Amino acid sequence: MKNHVNITDAVKFVVNSEDEKFTMLGIGPMSENFLRASLEISKEQDFPLMYIASRNQIDADKFGAGYVFGADQKRFKEKIDAICDEIDYDNVYYLCRDHGGPWQRDKERNDHLPEAQAMELAKESYKEDILNGFDLLHIDPTKDPDEMCKVVDIDVVFNRTVELIEYCEQVRKDYGIEKEIAYEVGTEETSGGLTSLDRYEDFIKRIQEYTTEHGLPMPLFIVGQTGTLTRLTKNVGHFDYKNSKKLSTIAKKYGVGLKEHNGDYLSEDKLMAHLPLGITAMNVAPAFGTIETRALLELLNVEDKFADLGIIENPSNLREVLTHDSIYSMKWKKWLTDEVDMSNLEGLSDDTKEQITELCGHYTFSNEDVAAEIEKLYANLDKLDIDGQRYVIDKLKEEMEKHVRCFNMEGLTSKIEKACS
Repeated sequence: MKNHVNITDAVKFVVNSEDEKFTMLGIGPMSENFLRASLEISKEQDFPLMYIASRNQIDADKFGAGYVFGADQKRFKEKIDAICDEIDYDNVYYLCRDHGGPWQRDKERNDHLPEAQAMELAKESYKEDILNGFDLLHIDPTKDPDEMCKVVDIDVVFNRTVELIEYCEQVRKDYGIEKEIAYEVGTEETSGGLTSLDRYEDFIKRIQEYTTEHGLPMPLFIVGQTGTLTRLTKNVGHFDYKNSKKLSTIAKKYGVGLKEHNGDYLSEDKLMAHLPLGITAMNVAPAFGTIETRALLELLNVEDKFADLGIIENPSNLREVLTHDSIYSMKWKKWLTDEVDMSNLEGLSDDTKEQITELCGHYTFSNEDVAAEIEKLYANLDKLDIDGQRYVIDKLKEEMEKHVRCFNMEGLTSKIEKACS
């Protein structure tokens, strides 16, 4: 693994490259299949990976771990490294915390924890990240359990941000960790916050002045609102070309990269626009979960046909289990509250059940009942000389390849190495 290509060098290369434009991709680690798919295509096309794990996906056991194969930070890294050894991975990946900070776990927000306690838990989570080799930490203190507080005051965001960076740097020093930690600040909120260009630049200025004065690292990424907005399995936002170019110009003026969140389900013409607009990196997460769920549903269609023919005698129960667990995960509540009678979940229409399954299936892949039925599906298809798991992995690679092509990422690792040697 080319560990000497650190994330700071990679991002600075992309930000400052004049002759050739690139955009990096942050990917949510939705499943073990997706880890394998992403590592395979990274090896084949020579570009660095950024795994952006939310606290709900990957976190310390003391907080309940994460829904991605029940992993804490240590087991997450071990799983990646095991796949790397298996496929002889020779590129580089970065462990990144996405939306770290107070109230960023659903339970902490639902429990309406007081600020002091929420900040302490956020710090403990960051500490586990640091001790387990994370490369980039997203400092995002913009959540608030008060439903009346739609937008956290920008001064509060700033004060919490610098407090958390100072804490993380102290942990690094206390434990003698020589590797520098990179930071990402800001959020993709579509109202208030850093939405306006003036507020975006003012925030960067304040961060730069404070970090310089206090001997802290300047964040590598500043998140900006480009107009994207993910809802259900679509991007319902209005990608703003003009605003995106202005945001990237502002960010570059301060030597940092513009990071776009909510990049799921964008059309290829919008993806291709990222290069000339100067967007340094974009995050995609739930879209890959939807791709994997849809691939499993396609395989179930095959299994159903051969069960009808009597060739598969004991078909899996995956469709029913996946649908049930997706519905009762309740992860869809924030998107479908108005459309769903939550007092009668068993009475949902077939269309609504399918929509919820495609949206939330990935939350259930590690559930024992779902995992067992997936293995049964694979075993049944194997009798037909169909490699079901390889089909799922290849579908995920197809989706990633689109981003690699549109973002000009093929060969990026070697180009960074050459420039930094």
